[in-house]
Amino acid sequence: MNEDVGIDPWSSDGETDYSRIVNQFGLELVDQSTIPNPGMLHRRGVVFAHRDLDVAIRSIRDKSPLGVLTGLMPSGRMHLGHSMVIEQVKWFQGHGADVTVAVADLEALATRGTSIAQGRKTALEEYVLNYAALGLDPSETEVYFQSSRPEVQRLGFTLGRRTNLSEFESIYGFTGETNLAHVQAPLVQVGDIVHPQLDDFGGLRPIVVPVGIDQDPHLRLTRDIVGKTNWFNIKEKKSGGLTVSLSMQPDNSAIFGVDSNGRLDRSSRDVIFSKIIDLISPLGFADFSSNPKHGTIDIPGATRSDKNLIRMQLLRFERNLGGLGLMPPCSTYHRFAPGMTGGKMSSSKPETTIFMTDSVEAMSKKVNRAISGGKSTVEEHRRLGGDCSKDISFQYLKFFFEQEDSAIAEIRRDYESGRMLAGEIKKLCIDKASTWLEEISEKREYWRDRTHEFISHDSV
Repeated sequence: MNEDVGIDPWSSDGETDYSRIVNQFGLELVDQSTIPNPGMLHRRGVVFAHRDLDVAIRSIRDKSPLGVLTGLMPSGRMHLGHSMVIEQVKWFQGHGADVTVAVADLEALATRGTSIAQGRKTALEEYVLNYAALGLDPSETEVYFQSSRPEVQRLGFTLGRRTNLSEFESIYGFTGETNLAHVQAPLVQVGDIVHPQLDDFGGLRPIVVPVGIDQDPHLRLTRDIVGKTNWFNIKEKKSGGLTVSLSMQPDNSAIFGVDSNGRLDRSSRDVIFSKIIDLISPLGFADFSSNPKHGTIDIPGATRSDKNLIRMQLLRFERNLGGLGLMPPCSTYHRFAPGMTGGKMSSSKPETTIFMTDSVEAMSKKVNRAISGGKSTVEEHRRLGGDCSKDISFQYLKFFFEQEDSAIAEIRRDYESGRMLAGEIKKLCIDKASTWLEEISEKREYWRDRTHEFISHDSV
């Protein structure tokens, strides 16, 4: 069968075919050799795909501004799966990025019926407190609520003019039965993702969004809409070099030298082209081939690696001319840690996951009941070995609890060779998880009366 894969940001059911999703939606696989000081999730292939991660990495290497945007749904309890995103956010923060955390209280109201007041309580007590315990730096982290930041809502609806219901049906699978609040929620998320680039929230810079693969529909929608707003497009030429082309829109036609009758004012167009060349030349390019009539400028000496530098200059120019000047978001995608009973983790199914506030006793019972990769008898296990791909204890050590790569490799060898039994790997997981939960609990108590340090001034 060659059916398309569906991705639903709001569902916790079903399996994920990562290879098919990468191929179907045009993701790129992560090349670990390009990542400076890769984190544990990078090294183990948990963070496996991306869009424009090279743009963010270049900002890290150049020590230029970089932002990270993540969000939380203020419903339910925070579990291990949620912590994977925070580990990635911490990695970017440790490399100089500022962090913006969106509390999706409007989306929770629209899609889950969670009141604004309850959403705020859950966000602060269940999520922000655990984010602090996991190690986010409050001096470089800003948590805001969708309902308290009108700029997000205005931007979402402004950009909403660039899409339609047909696109929503294609991306999200919406039907005639979908309530309109649910339809509006993705537009607010577009505002969430894009608004850190506004001057009042950090200014123009790359924004990277680390997510699970189920959230890619939001990124695809945002990138598509942002691309439609850009006044300048940059494309690679098959023969080499880059081409800058004007994107004619009602808001810029007069600026680009086209009158109401569609006639070209060559002098106005020449002024625009002259300014573009003046902006790009300092980047090290001297050879340009202009075609004002067709609205294109070829830069033969430019390569793909120059694309972002040129784009940043043109986006600043676009803002000076009165346009939005927005960058499409970068994004990274992580694999899902399996639920303890198979399938995905879910806050609504406590048996599938370990919550951040679980006691050691509750966690131990879940691990002991979790799916094992061991054989049915000791003799068979000693002879054939265990299956790490099925064993939840091994997977949780790999995803969460064992920091040393050499230790993971040794556990894998011992388990797959039959030297380590299923009960022994469960005990190892419980021991490591116990230490992890106890440390998180201690840090939560330290931050319990200090979560206000993370909250934005407009969301206090």
